[in-house]
Amino acid sequence: MRRPELLRFLTIAVLAAGSLAAQTKVGVINMQRAVLETAEIKKASADLEAKYKPRQEEMQKLQKDLQAIQQQLQAGADKLTPEAQADLTRQGQFKQRQLQRLTEDLQADVDRERNEILSRSGGKMAAVVQKLAEEKGLDVVIDISNTVFFKPALDVTAEAIAAFDKAHPVQ
Repeated sequence: MRRPELLRFLTIAVLAAGSLAAQTKVGVINMQRAVLETAEIKKASADLEAKYKPRQEEMQKLQKDLQAIQQQLQAGADKLTPEAQADLTRQGQFKQRQLQRLTEDLQADVDRERNEILSRSGGKMAAVVQKLAEEKGLDVVIDISNTVFFKPALDVTAEAIAAFDKAHPVQ
């Protein structure tokens, strides 16, 4: 192509793209907020907390035991025999390791279960958003995390949460 023809072609392409973009209906969603504010996630969060509460209480008891051992060692440094100090120190080290293992295990279990729940709910939310977009005649729905600016009227987050809760009622 010669230069004038190329310029004419590019101008037509830009104008065509601009007119297509002007006709595109766009929605914006805060997907993270949409998933986290569903009734399903709120219930799952409360269930997780209740499920792991006994382990958290066990960890708190271990922390109190460790504090008591430290206080005994500090208060009785000149009153305790070397054997008693060594015994308290061993008890403290054992409880510290036990607490660390419990903390790591609890964190791993909570993270794994939370990620499973979020993944499952995220998939359901994607389907809800797709259906909502079809109902509203939207051509594209963009996550807010990838958006620099948008008009608040384009935000479909609240509608998505309501649609999700309607489609997936908590039991």
